[in-house]
Amino acid sequence: MPPNFNIVASHKNVNALTAGGVLVSLGIVFGDIGTSPLYTLKAIFKTVVESGQTINTDLVLGALSCIIWTLTLQTTVKYVIITLRADNKGEGGIFSLYSLVRKKAKWLVIPAIIGGAALLADGMITPSITVTSAIEGLHVVFPQVSVLPIVIAIISLLFIIQQFGTNLVGKLFGPIMFLWFAALGVAGISQIVHDPSIFKALNPYYAIHLLVTNPAALVILGGVFLCTTGAEALYSDLGHCGKRNIRISWIFVKMMLIFNYLGQGAWILKNPGYDPHNALTNPFFKLIPDGMVLYMVILATMAAIIASQAMISGSFTLISEAVRLNLWPKVRINYPSVQKGQLYVPSINWLLCVGCIIIVLIFKKSDNMEGAYGLAINLTFLMTTVLVAVYMLRKKFPIYLIVMFVSVYGVIELSFLVGNMAKFIHGGWVTLLISCALLSVMWTWYSARKIKNRFVKYVEIEEYYGILKELSDDVSVPKYSSQLVYLTSANFKTEIESKIIYSIIQKEPKRADVYWLVHVDVMDEPYTMDYKVEFLIPGKLIRIDFKLGFRIEQRVNLLYRKVVEELVKNGEVDITSQYTSLNKHKITGDFRFVLLEKHLSKFTNLSFYERSIMDYYFMLKHFSLSEETSFGLDSSYVDVEKVPLIFVTPEDIELNRLAV
Repeated sequence: MPPNFNIVASHKNVNALTAGGVLVSLGIVFGDIGTSPLYTLKAIFKTVVESGQTINTDLVLGALSCIIWTLTLQTTVKYVIITLRADNKGEGGIFSLYSLVRKKAKWLVIPAIIGGAALLADGMITPSITVTSAIEGLHVVFPQVSVLPIVIAIISLLFIIQQFGTNLVGKLFGPIMFLWFAALGVAGISQIVHDPSIFKALNPYYAIHLLVTNPAALVILGGVFLCTTGAEALYSDLGHCGKRNIRISWIFVKMMLIFNYLGQGAWILKNPGYDPHNALTNPFFKLIPDGMVLYMVILATMAAIIASQAMISGSFTLISEAVRLNLWPKVRINYPSVQKGQLYVPSINWLLCVGCIIIVLIFKKSDNMEGAYGLAINLTFLMTTVLVAVYMLRKKFPIYLIVMFVSVYGVIELSFLVGNMAKFIHGGWVTLLISCALLSVMWTWYSARKIKNRFVKYVEIEEYYGILKELSDDVSVPKYSSQLVYLTSANFKTEIESKIIYSIIQKEPKRADVYWLVHVDVMDEPYTMDYKVEFLIPGKLIRIDFKLGFRIEQRVNLLYRKVVEELVKNGEVDITSQYTSLNKHKITGDFRFVLLEKHLSKFTNLSFYERSIMDYYFMLKHFSLSEETSFGLDSSYVDVEKVPLIFVTPEDIELNRLAV
């Protein structure tokens, strides 16, 4: 077995069921889905009225039944019961799931990046709609108040504090969300007691009847979908809370949500003149006694901020995984607190911040944002279904269960997609446009790596053992460095890139006491930290293979130094300077890293598509972190050598010699 690192704390086992774990789950996992009662029913009946229908008992019971059974089938069965089983060493999320199945087929990268891009796009609309919906509750108490400046101020502050870490604030999330869900349930029950017949909506007959008989059924489904948009967070936050804590807390959350939706339905039936276009008559706030509305607005705002925080944190984690899986340009990732797994990605933080503010300024009201919300996340749901089906195949589930799963959720989610497509002209195009932009980045980064790998030429390293040893001992060649380190992409110890050999032997002969080859292999598990050492030429050429999980920061400098310390301590390698004057004092020799940076020559013969991909890739690379920074190397002892992606040989050129 290769040695195991102890550089970072081992991943905490969060699968134990505890009261604290359940409370943390309430604070982290359910923010998005927990704030959906603010706007879901309002959005449904808005589409009903716009389709020329009047709100009646059948419509209310049918809509409520659709919500209840969507929460049951989509959230409870698909995510809580089935998808949470696909945990990657305790971690969840669409890229964790992709890591589990990516070796089954190369095409699985497509659903992974579509789902990831849509989830990031959703990260822009979630804070916008949840905070706006909550603050609009002020209109009930202060009809003339201007909502927009307050919303922008809250969103701006939310993104500004990300760089300082949210550890302290995070401790309050659980209790606040417990109060929020309790308030949802109490508010709903206060109306249900006046009309217990609303419990008829628990019968799926009313949902089926609405979908079969109502001409606007698919459009209504687009509104119903809003009740389950936070379901993906159940899976994404698996590593923070553990499946058992999520499952137990969901029982409480689902009950409170259903009580609130039923209460809103009861209020609408009691008020036949209800106008869903009037912000002053949002059924959510009408459940609250007049004297308590302001307090509920404050609590709703805090819940909206927590929902937004969960989505922002999830976006940071998603990007960090994408970087390690080579699906996103290398970007700076900070660790603002000692809390395990807490990340801060400045570029994504400000991208989301600007996106949220632009969405608020464009749409102005939560009513208008409902059109943009749901369409993108619907794609994530569909892509998760594809990946879970492949996971079930890998785990050898009975074929009939896999067919049932794909059939049921294929029909449900495609129906939701058709319903959500009606939102396209009402704002859905915004999130789709954002999704496509993010998708283009992921696809380009992935495709460019495949194109580059196609042109990497490997040679048998054994053929160069003799010359490397002779070069190391040749005092006529000025010494380049005592310890010379190259990062190699060769997966096998018998191979090496021809460009590394060219750099050592031909470009500028580089004499060193010891040559090191360092290879980083990203593993499918999240927190693996293993390495192995191969002495290719004892005391002269050493290869280190790091096997790092896709959630481990690739601090190559630190990891390499740790390994060298271990080897020196074990007496396996001598890094003492070989200069006579320094050797007698046992002075450690110097270290130097050489990075080979590929560039696209104008003579490169690529197809138009590949050339376009590579041009886009190098443009993205210009804005991404440099190789030395991304690998945690100090630029003072790193040399970067530019090499062409493709060498053009003289054989590729035809010349005619003219007679003198």
